[in-house]
Amino acid sequence: MPMLPIPAFAAIVLAYLAIRTLLSEGRPLLVAFLAACAMQSFLVAMVVGYDMAWLRPVLPVSATVIPPLAWITLQDALISRVPVRHAMLHSATPAFTLFCRIFAPETTDVIVPLLFAGYGSAILYLLHSATDMPLARLDAGRVPRVLWQVLGWALIAPALSDVFIAVAFMTGNEHWAGWLITFSSSLVLVLLGLLSGSPSASGVAGEESAEAGPPPRETSNEDIEILAALEAFLKREPMHLDPNLTLSRLARRLHLPEKRLSMAVNRATGANVSRYVNSWRVRHACKLIEDGANVTSAMLESGFNTKSNFNREFLRETGVPPSQWKQGMQPSSNVTQMSGATKGG
Repeated sequence: MPMLPIPAFAAIVLAYLAIRTLLSEGRPLLVAFLAACAMQSFLVAMVVGYDMAWLRPVLPVSATVIPPLAWITLQDALISRVPVRHAMLHSATPAFTLFCRIFAPETTDVIVPLLFAGYGSAILYLLHSATDMPLARLDAGRVPRVLWQVLGWALIAPALSDVFIAVAFMTGNEHWAGWLITFSSSLVLVLLGLLSGSPSASGVAGEESAEAGPPPRETSNEDIEILAALEAFLKREPMHLDPNLTLSRLARRLHLPEKRLSMAVNRATGANVSRYVNSWRVRHACKLIEDGANVTSAMLESGFNTKSNFNREFLRETGVPPSQWKQGMQPSSNVTQMSGATKGG
């Protein structure tokens, strides 16, 4: 009875995720990224599981397609659309690996781990330094950012795995290599499964961090004017009820740079755009519940996609769960507190 190696199983699941993302009209770069991971798992299965040693020279080159694809997929999903010429520059990564494989094959054992670790570190640095994510859905919370951080570490993990494999061969324990490859493939499968299951990865965008910090400096008159314009706009056109709202779309409608809008909201309210928009959504949900709507209807009609995020934001804004809003509460006092929290929003 034929056995299915774990990397082969990983290839099947990753191929399924790529097809699902494609059919759900996910970003082409994300589809390409998942497809590349599926192909790499397939090649590993052929070499390790079915002893097709003639494919072994291909593995280092095909492997180094994945890190640059992860990098440009992150950029395209969260920060800004990636121009084709910019994406093409990263094709030099596997081309360089191919060059090394042909003319200096002994260097590939060093080059491949360095490339994985380098791109993984670059992703972690970008996520750490990027305060604004203009293409993000504002209702996603911190989950997509955390998943991309996990992916960054997942890129670093194969680099460490390659080091352990090299040590296994150097110490005469070649039989460890198969187990190490199987383990690393399984780890990548789990992490990519989590990533592709998040709204930001399988849909159009990522998210803006939901953490609110103190204003970076004193509020200016211009900040107050921008906040007033935002409030007037949301009263006139309730874009906050759209669950797919992003900072980029909101800034475009206000004819402002994304960073300028984000900074004005942060300085004037002490919250980021995600939290500010969610406060509008919660107030809308409060009114619906007061008018007799059930919690699920109020959630969906107010721009929230998930109950967990809705319950968390509702509790933070009102001090009570949605199910208790109508019972034993003084809505007017809570709405006043909520309005004060966003300075009249």
